[in-house]
Amino acid sequence: MVLDLKRPEAVAIVKRLAGTADVLVENFRPGVMRRFGLDYDTMRVAKPDLIYCAISGYGQTGPSAGLPAYAPVIHASSGYDLAQIAYQDEARRPDYCGIYIADVLTGTYAFGAITAALYERQASGAGRMIDVSMLESMLSLTLSEIQTAQFPVTPPGRPFFGPIAVKHGYLNLSVASERTFQNLAAAAGREDWITDSRFAEYGNRRANWGKLIDELEEWSKQRTAAEIQAIFDKHGVPSSPYRTVKEALADPQIAHRQALTEIHDRGGTFQALNPPFRFSQGRAAAAQPFVAALGEHSEAVLAELGYGPAEITDLAASGVIEKG
Repeated sequence: MVLDLKRPEAVAIVKRLAGTADVLVENFRPGVMRRFGLDYDTMRVAKPDLIYCAISGYGQTGPSAGLPAYAPVIHASSGYDLAQIAYQDEARRPDYCGIYIADVLTGTYAFGAITAALYERQASGAGRMIDVSMLESMLSLTLSEIQTAQFPVTPPGRPFFGPIAVKHGYLNLSVASERTFQNLAAAAGREDWITDSRFAEYGNRRANWGKLIDELEEWSKQRTAAEIQAIFDKHGVPSSPYRTVKEALADPQIAHRQALTEIHDRGGTFQALNPPFRFSQGRAAAAQPFVAALGEHSEAVLAELGYGPAEITDLAASGVIEKG
């Protein structure tokens, strides 16, 4: 359904629609829904058990609440972008943004909050206003950085998790425990690292990690990513080649998990991800794998709400609704 919310007739439609709904989600800048007359305080009068979720850049109140925000802006304002750069080998210009983490992450938090509110409503019978901030959502990714921002911490040196050079490319290596370090030493045929005073204890290993990687790459650069991956897998070393999304989607594990659903729209078919969780009973997947065009169901939804054919025709002719 497509509505022009600047028209009072459209606002009336939303109110009638909300009266049939469990949840209302909005993503306008704070204050916009109030100007429309669709804010939580107004909506809960007619439907006290409505779960009303408002997603915004900085939250509904406070000195930054009215600022415009898109995911790349929040990546910068949360400290996330500079935190990532701090883990690289050298200072550089901040990266361009092509993957909108803040959008997906904030939507995921909203999903959790809505589910919790619906569960609580079963006991209380009351609705809730949920205020989700993109800024705070992104800050939740910087767990270690929030700690180091509060206390003096010696820079740890070269990160443990990252690329190692192989023949014709790179492979990601993540050594996170004593066992995986010992497995790495065995995989590379360098068991001497385990007793080497530079690497034997965690603190020294952390301080000298760059030297260890330099020595490791003398071995890894002589072998392809596939050869290294096979050796690491045999020895239980957490690692992965750097893949494209297309290559990741072709992973047999994705097929095994039935992670993709075929979706239909007017343009044809495409594959979309199912939720990444599974239930012991029931399937978490698209129940109706069809995506409607904008306005495609405007007339049908209005009819379900009790609008008659003449009223629907008038609303379309006057531009209150858009038909697909």
